[in-house]
Amino acid sequence: MMKRREFITLLGGAAVGWPLAARAQQTDRVRRIAVLMNNAEDDPEGQARAAAFRQGLQVLGWTEGKNLRINWHWTAGDVGRIRGDVTELAGHPPDIIVANGRVTLSEAVQVIRSIPIVFVLVTDPVGQGFISSLARPGGNVTGFTFFEYAMFGKSLELLKRLRPQSHAAASSSIRICLLITTSFCPLSKPRHGSIRSS
Repeated sequence: MMKRREFITLLGGAAVGWPLAARAQQTDRVRRIAVLMNNAEDDPEGQARAAAFRQGLQVLGWTEGKNLRINWHWTAGDVGRIRGDVTELAGHPPDIIVANGRVTLSEAVQVIRSIPIVFVLVTDPVGQGFISSLARPGGNVTGFTFFEYAMFGKSLELLKRLRPQSHAAASSSIRICLLITTSFCPLSKPRHGSIRSS
């Protein structure tokens, strides 16, 4: 489970990347953010994330009731409710949408093409087809991931390079075992090639 401090850092970074941040104090217009939460409204983890998000925005000069309005959509993971909220947002577009999790992002990108969407807590957004690449996401979707399969291969390469190079150890080999369960994340299966090749 993600800790509050990690989430503050993650969403603070999202706010830094927000194109409107540079104009936070230069306009009288109240900006609207819609946040699609995968949590139920009474979920303590969801409330901690909401508080962290507000705090990160406030540090950057965005204050609810002053120059910012945040519409929270607490979906409790209900796909029907997410679809309804996304349809509502398409009809009354905010300045930006924050999609918390794969399910909310998946529903949002099917309907919304022109409103900027920032995702958080999405595993392998490139492999799932949400963005073109982490460096250049393309389209109206960008965000942060805490897990990228290509990095596994790089990590294994680094481990190989770090093995002892002493004369005695030069003849020995190092075996690395990595266990991945596709039942936890079935989308990981196509990405195993980058891991195996390392």
